[in-house]
Amino acid sequence: MNKVSTATRITLVVGAIMLGISIFVPIWRIALDAPQYPEGLTIFIYADKLGGDIDIINGLNHYIGMQTLHTENFIEFTVLPYIFSCFALLMLISALVRRKGLFYFSFISFAIFGILAMVDFWRWEYNYGHNLDPKAAIIVPGMAYQPPLIGYKQLLNFGAFSIPDVGGWLIVATGIFLLAAFLFEIGALERFRKIKNTAIVVSGLSLLLQSCNSVGPDPINLNKENCAFCQMTISDGRFAAELISEKGRIYKFDDLSCMMHYSKDNNHRTYKDKFVNDYSEVNTLINLKDAYFIHSIHFRSPMGGNIAAFANKDIAENFTPDLNTKIFSWEKLNYYVE
Repeated sequence: MNKVSTATRITLVVGAIMLGISIFVPIWRIALDAPQYPEGLTIFIYADKLGGDIDIINGLNHYIGMQTLHTENFIEFTVLPYIFSCFALLMLISALVRRKGLFYFSFISFAIFGILAMVDFWRWEYNYGHNLDPKAAIIVPGMAYQPPLIGYKQLLNFGAFSIPDVGGWLIVATGIFLLAAFLFEIGALERFRKIKNTAIVVSGLSLLLQSCNSVGPDPINLNKENCAFCQMTISDGRFAAELISEKGRIYKFDDLSCMMHYSKDNNHRTYKDKFVNDYSEVNTLINLKDAYFIHSIHFRSPMGGNIAAFANKDIAENFTPDLNTKIFSWEKLNYYVE
């Protein structure tokens, strides 16, 4: 049969809607974080413009010789809304006509566009970070300021975090759904034919959201990294802790008390996850909500917090008789320490 399935038609319509939405919301964001900007600076990249703290960032760029950012300097902002609209229209026509050939063309052309778009984005970031004014006020020999294509990168005293925004995730989701439909139509997903069409769409979206939100702890490099609060070198991993911000920025601490003080001083920020090292293991971070805590002067932690965390309650209980103390949950520890 030369016609696409009902599931593929639904996928095409959903993809067209998501592409339409992506025209009006940020596609990408580059967040900059530095001590002098505790709330951070952000560039939002839309299909047709730049947004965010552009004026402040342009002012900073002037000192290091980087190009200033202006929407009118990018031809991409002129054509992207039309490209997204054309792909959305093509998907709707493919869903209406139901011809497999037209669907295959829609998917392959969209995949090629996605690859070319990321190459163009990397090229722009490369030129932006390497073509510097030789007469700039601040020149660091051999230094380039290219932001990361995706992920985190340190640029002098700024941390740069690059990640898709709402529109970008919608585009990624569209690509994943189209790929799944393509594999289904060519018979690669034959074993899933008995699954209800609605279940396919919902399960795919759920899996995408879970993969986007899962961020684990980053191992602490002892004697090489500094505490984000006291700036001391982290040398004793038994008491180390870690915060992960909503943007994915990681803050490491040599003492749980440092993390508590840092959180209190920066209570305007929200954090996705908090981790603490298991006292009974070597450099093993565990989720703070799942840990069991003991507070005693006998632990002698680096900054005097004297709090040890354990992943195993039985191991923690073995310490309490000798230390004449008790075990705390994270919520009770906060109240007890304060």
